[in-house]
Amino acid sequence: MSDQSFAEYAQRLFETSTKTDLANIDRLYDRLLKVWRDGDQLFLCGNGGSAGNASHLANDFIYGIDRKTGKGLKAHALTGNVSIVTCLANDEGYDQIFAKQLGVYANPSDVLLVLSGSGNSPNVIKALEYANNIGMDSFAILGFGGGAALELAKHPIHFKVNDMQISEDLQLMVMHHIMQKLCHDTPSSKSKNKITQHGSA
Repeated sequence: MSDQSFAEYAQRLFETSTKTDLANIDRLYDRLLKVWRDGDQLFLCGNGGSAGNASHLANDFIYGIDRKTGKGLKAHALTGNVSIVTCLANDEGYDQIFAKQLGVYANPSDVLLVLSGSGNSPNVIKALEYANNIGMDSFAILGFGGGAALELAKHPIHFKVNDMQISEDLQLMVMHHIMQKLCHDTPSSKSKNKITQHGSA
């Protein structure tokens, strides 16, 4: 890949990152800070690359935001346990793999974050419906046209881009931004090392 090709990709990523409702990114940060302080839970879900991002981000929020005290945010990737996911897919249907887990784990004071390119995957739609029905705050980071999730999520963060890789990159950009803000705003932040030392491989 030529340098120009990479530069063009990076430019598209940057330009798309500025075209969304920034207020909902701030709202997600505020809500996750409250979740952390109150001991509530964050649930993440998605499919394919978004499922990988859900697991990645659960790691960041469990461990990465407060390595000094070890008291990270209670974050759960609903994609993470292959036995649970395959059991539910086999017995209840693939569209139920996230909602059924929320039925066991989630409380109204918790937060659901859906990661999706299209916003139309039946399993994330079912998860949003369940979260809304019990009174959870629901967020979604979406690409393309936003799909059904754009209307179902209480607080959608929508990047209107017809590119799955850019869409998945933006999921991480938003959440890494929020992770770094939380690193600085936790009560023990004054004694932390520089933010670049908080990540893990």
